[in-house]
Amino acid sequence: MEELSALVQPPMGYEPGSSECRLLIDSKAQIEAVLLNLDRLENTDHIRRQLVAVYNQLEGLHDLRRIHRPESALSETALS
Repeated sequence: MEELSALVQPPMGYEPGSSECRLLIDSKAQIEAVLLNLDRLENTDHIRRQLVAVYNQLEGLHDLRRIHRPESALSETALS
């Protein structure tokens, strides 16, 4: 699993900026848990690789949400 863990981008801190971000963060966390479970089973390399690909796609969506976040939401988060 070590080589697969290198493919998964490091997790961001848990500070969702919207309900969509929360869903993406939760989904990524669930995939991480599944990857840990599958690491204990033999012959799951192909499944783990697919899950890593899905995880990275979710991370890409999360990055897009953070980039396109309105300025007002950014300042509100900074104030809280």
